Amino acid sequence: MKIFYDVLVVGTGVAGLNTALNLEDSHSILVVSKDYAWECNTFYAQGGIAVPISDEDVFVHIKDTLEAGDGHCNPDAVEILCSEARQSIQGLIDKGFQFDCDEKGKLLYTREAAHSCSRILHAGGDATGRFLHLFMMKKLKSPILYNTQVTDLLISDGKCFGVRVSHGGSIFNIYAKNVVIASGGVGSLYEYHTNARTISADMHGICLSHSIPLIDMEMMQFHPTAFVQSSAVRKQLLSESLRGEGAKVVDKDGRRFLFDYDSRGELSARNIVSRAIFDYKQRTGKEVYLDLSGFESSHFRERFPSIYYNMKVMGYDLPNQKIPVSPAFHYAMGGIKTDLNCAVEGVENLFAVGEAANTGVHGANRLASNSLLEGLVFSDKVAKVLKKSQKYSHSDMLFCEKEDILMIEGDKLLKNELRSIMWKYAGIIRNGKELEKALIRVEDMLRLPIGKLLRLRLLTSREIIKSALNRKVSLGAHYIRGENG
Repeated sequence: MKIFYDVLVVGTGVAGLNTALNLEDSHSILVVSKDYAWECNTFYAQGGIAVPISDEDVFVHIKDTLEAGDGHCNPDAVEILCSEARQSIQGLIDKGFQFDCDEKGKLLYTREAAHSCSRILHAGGDATGRFLHLFMMKKLKSPILYNTQVTDLLISDGKCFGVRVSHGGSIFNIYAKNVVIASGGVGSLYEYHTNARTISADMHGICLSHSIPLIDMEMMQFHPTAFVQSSAVRKQLLSESLRGEGAKVVDKDGRRFLFDYDSRGELSARNIVSRAIFDYKQRTGKEVYLDLSGFESSHFRERFPSIYYNMKVMGYDLPNQKIPVSPAFHYAMGGIKTDLNCAVEGVENLFAVGEAANTGVHGANRLASNSLLEGLVFSDKVAKVLKKSQKYSHSDMLFCEKEDILMIEGDKLLKNELRSIMWKYAGIIRNGKELEKALIRVEDMLRLPIGKLLRLRLLTSREIIKSALNRKVSLGAHYIRGENG
């Protein structure tokens, strides 16, 4: 039986859900989720949503975003992001979403690193992503196909006709007039990361296998402060807002060494803070901590309930104890190349939105709390385009429903080796010799008998390494150290 929809959305984060919500009154939609719907980066997002506080602040927000992106942003994309932000946020509020407010009912704005003013909205303190995700899930009427792995795109003669999936032990095709990739980034490629377990770069690898271009794949952002001393695959993020509201980064002697690297100290851009912590730990052998002693206990529990309870489970009494921290992979600025309406270059009826995509909005380094905003603004845009598109019409185009073996024995060991390679050689601080070493090993792995899912991870990893090798000078999150230094 041929299964078809007007729009098929891959992913259940903010970008995917908002796309579906904007279309369900006019199109038949299926949302595909690799796991449970909440296993996405949106659900775990502690930071808030950046939004200009006034018409004048639109231009300042643009300036802050461009500066964080280190001259590598697409200015047109940044202008869309910042100028349409308030409209997208107001649309959420009009639908019933509640941001944190003061006792008079006015929106509360906080500040994060590299922002010129307090323009970050939160919900549930440090649970903005979870609150936003639950809100959208409650609003969604379209069906979600859970525990479903997309294994391929159905592409012929420059057109996308749907996807092939693995679900319930079966392989089958789902046809659609339009496919929207909203599958997130590449977190599981790295040994230490803050991403949901489902974020493993499958869709990026599928795109590469169809010669769909990925761009800026060397631009990988590492969050400065994560608690990595746990056995969990997803490491506990310690929100940027902590430093924005007074937390200090110190060594075991209480020294705030970040000022040795940048005059802004804890409020420096993420790439600077991440490199500083990584370098300081390597050079001195000292542990680095987040000092929360400036917070009053009851305020901390109210403002950061998720962090408070998650760290309590791990044996920490916050804000009374310092937390050992390390950078960890957090966000991919690079992704599937799209235009400003999220259309994928070179393939009709295929779109990408959110972290999976690259419109150029983040450049070489994403400004804090611009990610949920990007998911909202650009999913609004892709929905407007799709509303004007034709609905599914009968097509005689049929694709084979056979698939390569997805996993074989030995894949897990190679996957763990890959994560170690990416962390050591394509991580926070890179050099040409180590990148070449990583490339050789990844290409060796690609020649081994392996399952398709591992091959997709390797294809994406190879693209990240090659992109890093091709950019010979440091820029934003991409930092190349000389062979001797």
